[in-house]
Amino acid sequence: MSWIDRVRNSLPFTTKRDTPDNLWVKCPSCKEMLFTKEYEDNLSVCPRCEHHGRIGADARFAQLLDPGFEILPSPKVKEDPLKFRDSKKYPDRLKAARLANPHPDALTNALGKIGGHKAVLAVQDFAFMGGSMGMAVGAAFVAGADRALKEKCAFVICTAAGGARMQEGILSLMQMPKTTVAVSRLSRAGLPYIVVLTDPTTGGVTASYAMLGDVQIAEPGCLIGFAGQRVIQDTIREKLPEGFQRAEYLLEHGMIDMVVHRRDLKAKLATVLDYLGAAKAA
Repeated sequence: MSWIDRVRNSLPFTTKRDTPDNLWVKCPSCKEMLFTKEYEDNLSVCPRCEHHGRIGADARFAQLLDPGFEILPSPKVKEDPLKFRDSKKYPDRLKAARLANPHPDALTNALGKIGGHKAVLAVQDFAFMGGSMGMAVGAAFVAGADRALKEKCAFVICTAAGGARMQEGILSLMQMPKTTVAVSRLSRAGLPYIVVLTDPTTGGVTASYAMLGDVQIAEPGCLIGFAGQRVIQDTIREKLPEGFQRAEYLLEHGMIDMVVHRRDLKAKLATVLDYLGAAKAA
């Protein structure tokens, strides 16, 4: 045995401790490595560059609703009506998405209060098949609007979607007029409909209920658009301006009403609800 082996064998090595895989998170904007706990304590906003990360429905409910809110049941719809299959069967994709997410589809409603003001809050989760709009999302949106009508309260939605769900074909596109009719019913009843645009909100969702709010709020830096930037550039054969389809650009050009940091969002919603409630009373 060589001297180095003798020395190595005589040293009292301890078992290496396992490091949790989720201890760190990398900011997609500035690429800084952040402690996951620090990141989550900061509402999933990067403390270095203020990039607003994508969050799920449960986190959004906890951030925006007062304690004691109720998550509403999701309506049942016919699944895989077109018997769609690409590299996988559509039911298999749904099953995988449900195993990875706490709710049965991309849009979930909750009834509660925002700063003391009763409201139905709907949240789209981009983690569920890109937040895509299918029949389940359309049905959940209408159910949320119906509950707001029943409770005579505001309907608030946080949008996040890549567009319509291709596995449902034309049936997914039919959700655009369906949700638009639900918004018009809220308007006729004099109930506020407030949209919070989060990253990303694109496609048929943008072309329907995401841009029909009485008040349009967006989180900083979020992507908002219908077609992709490259598609638009190739179509019109012109270079698009810097920051095109970002929240700040849309605010500057009058497409939305305000851009609000996530830490201020609940207070801003409460102020808007208070103002709209006073206007309705008057």
